[in-house]
Amino acid sequence: MPYFDAASAAPLHPVAREALLASLDEGWADPARLYREGRRARLLLDAAREAAAEAVGCRPDELVFTPSGTQAVHTGVSGALAARRRSGRRLLYSAVEHSSVLHAAEVHEAAGGSRTELAVDRTGRVAPGEVAAALGPDTALVALQSANHEVGTAQPVEEVAALCREAAVPLLVDAAQSLPWGPVPGAWSLLTASAHKWGGPPGVGLLAVRKGTRFAPQGPRDERESGRSAGFENIPAVVAAAASLRALRTDPGTGEEAARLRRLVDRIRTRVPQLVPDVEVVGDPVRRLPHLVTFSCLYVDGEALLHELDRAGFSVSSGSSCTSSTLTPSHVLRAMGVLSEGNVRVSLPYGTAEADVERFLEVLPRVVRAVRERLGVPAAGAGETAEAAGSGEAAEAAGPSAPGEAAGPAEAAEPAGLVVDSLGKRCPVPVIELAKVIGEVPVGGTVTVLSDDEAARQDIPAWCTMRDQEYVGERAAERGAAYVVRRRA
Repeated sequence: MPYFDAASAAPLHPVAREALLASLDEGWADPARLYREGRRARLLLDAAREAAAEAVGCRPDELVFTPSGTQAVHTGVSGALAARRRSGRRLLYSAVEHSSVLHAAEVHEAAGGSRTELAVDRTGRVAPGEVAAALGPDTALVALQSANHEVGTAQPVEEVAALCREAAVPLLVDAAQSLPWGPVPGAWSLLTASAHKWGGPPGVGLLAVRKGTRFAPQGPRDERESGRSAGFENIPAVVAAAASLRALRTDPGTGEEAARLRRLVDRIRTRVPQLVPDVEVVGDPVRRLPHLVTFSCLYVDGEALLHELDRAGFSVSSGSSCTSSTLTPSHVLRAMGVLSEGNVRVSLPYGTAEADVERFLEVLPRVVRAVRERLGVPAAGAGETAEAAGSGEAAEAAGPSAPGEAAGPAEAAEPAGLVVDSLGKRCPVPVIELAKVIGEVPVGGTVTVLSDDEAARQDIPAWCTMRDQEYVGERAAERGAAYVVRRRA
């Protein structure tokens, strides 16, 4: 069964497995003790630290191991902010950071600090100029991932690091996704990563704090890991993590494998829109991770799509709200302003067979077509039928007064059009019902979609962009919101 979710967790690297088994016999003792078993464990821990530091591009005494990548981010953010409290209290970060950064920002704000979220473009990339404009005398820390975990877009870390150095503000880089493919360039101050992203065992994170960076660890401290990560080190897991990372760095075939996976991903990026109608491939097509591609399918329930792909033998992930217990779209896709419904992330692990990618491309169109048919999407495509939405009761003639008070861009009175009542229906049904009736109004006429699904706020404007229709705006309604679309063609 092809596993295409390496961005969540990569399969255990063979070197990691060997190192883990070997160190279970040698690294079980307390490395802080002076007897023979303790000294042996300390040697293993020190060797692992040296190997990991070399791969990261820092000194061994600048790197500590944490229980997870998330813990590394939380420790790095809180320690850097606390150390610079007198310089400022503002945390600057991109809108597409990993949730661990967002959660750390929430805690910082609750404690009296402030935070500023930097917008990204439609590819998910931050503009260095935006960072430069946002840097100020009250900025205590900038957090920027090296590459996005959902869409693969690489961030301009080197340029941002130079800006931060000029402003004397530390930069924390979340390198969880990119570190398997090479060290992070630039004069960053702090770096975090997670071993299970590169084929190490889960439960091991890295935190590097370069010399000269002010840092004040928060919470209870002990004598381990320079006081930055409390608790007994999981030496077998740490050794396995460092061994696998070093193996990736020293293997001359790693670069060739990255290039091979990039070609396979390019094939997916090119062929999916050719094979499946109404698909948006998201993320930067060039400045990206070599193994990751994300696309969204109009009129598709993301959860149903993932289940069908799983039944067909493919393990993939999604940022669709339909697959989330929160019922809200991925904050990454929302920040990019792209379609979230029917979202599929494919991230290829090392060694992925070309035949598996070809079979995925063969299976995907059939699976998407089946899901759309179950949802009642017309085979001819959106906007090509006058069939009433849903049971025929969803679309009805209405005047310009949609329920609720006008708000935002849709505040002005609209010409008479159709109202689609999609209240109580989850994605992608509101968009499907909109697509079914858009052809019923004349060019220049409007369709108002009533929806209480948070995903509609993102997916209706995205549908307008994809279908060359005009998104007029949103107004408040008695329940949910009223989304107004004007027909262009």
